[in-house]
Amino acid sequence: MTPIRTVTTVCVALTLLATSTGIAAANPDPHREAVQRQVSAAVASGAAGMQVRVTRDGREFTARAGVAQLGTQRPVPLDGRFRVGSITKTFVTVVTLQLTAEGKLGLDEPVSRYLPGLLPDGERITVRNLLQHTSGLHNYTDDLPQDPKEFMARRFEHRSALELVRAAAAKPLLFPVGTKHSYSNTNFLVAQLLIEKLTGRSWTAAVNQRILQPLRLRDTEAPGDNPFIHGPHARGYLMVEGKPADVSALNPSAAGAAGAMISTTADLDRFLRALLAGRLLAPAQQAELTKLTAVSPDYGLGIQPVPTSCGITVWGHGGGIPGYLSIMLGSADGSRRLEGSVTTGTALDPQLMRKTVDTAVCG
Repeated sequence: MTPIRTVTTVCVALTLLATSTGIAAANPDPHREAVQRQVSAAVASGAAGMQVRVTRDGREFTARAGVAQLGTQRPVPLDGRFRVGSITKTFVTVVTLQLTAEGKLGLDEPVSRYLPGLLPDGERITVRNLLQHTSGLHNYTDDLPQDPKEFMARRFEHRSALELVRAAAAKPLLFPVGTKHSYSNTNFLVAQLLIEKLTGRSWTAAVNQRILQPLRLRDTEAPGDNPFIHGPHARGYLMVEGKPADVSALNPSAAGAAGAMISTTADLDRFLRALLAGRLLAPAQQAELTKLTAVSPDYGLGIQPVPTSCGITVWGHGGGIPGYLSIMLGSADGSRRLEGSVTTGTALDPQLMRKTVDTAVCG
């Protein structure tokens, strides 16, 4: 549930942790080989395992490196499932903007209009402020267990979005509403409560009905309190007292609409293609998605631009949740895309991650 500035360095490593899996050695592909070199370097830097999907101008390949489970030789499953962390925010933003197009929600309306009494500053904080991270709301995840041992002991506890928001909102704003950008997961728990209020159903049901079913994303889910990743997947790890501890199973309710979803690179790619092509949003809302401002020059609404060395800007999001880092990025025309997941082992070199994205996009 971390911002892409952090994740772009680490998650981006996702895109490179690739071991060729589809082009014969007799027909070398310089682009793929370059990605492979970066991926191998990222794994050597400390990742337990990695999978990546890269598309450029109609040509696609998948790659992997490392192992699915430490202590074994099992390879990371091709297109295995993983926790996507803050990529969840892009799904939630789409639902929110769809509600805007339907006239059920106003981007520049105060949160208090829909959720009266929830936020002390709800009359000043707008829906746009939430999706843009310019609300000034305290980041609730800063108050969750930070010590690895404590996290391991409490990782199956249920967390209520309403209680988490109330606790965060009780703290002073970090800055006057709309004057700065500061990444806060609390914004998207408020968006979760908005969706549930306006649709009369859970945010997970809304995402399922409006995105997952129409796009046939059968390997994507928002699991609620279910702690398990079903289907093929690589194990995720957290360093506890200097040793990797398996954190694949955890209650994702604490992440909620800020980062609870599970997906695959194939499903994320299908979602990203539809989003970039304007198939999920009306034109007015599509324009709002990527609108940058002086206050928030590096983050639109639930999506972020990432520059590359070849001058191509890719849009998307990164994600981080204990055990997993993820990335989903694509050029505005959709011709260059990458999605990936890395399961953390030890520390990763941030520069290797940056180079991964750059290599995947620019070759």
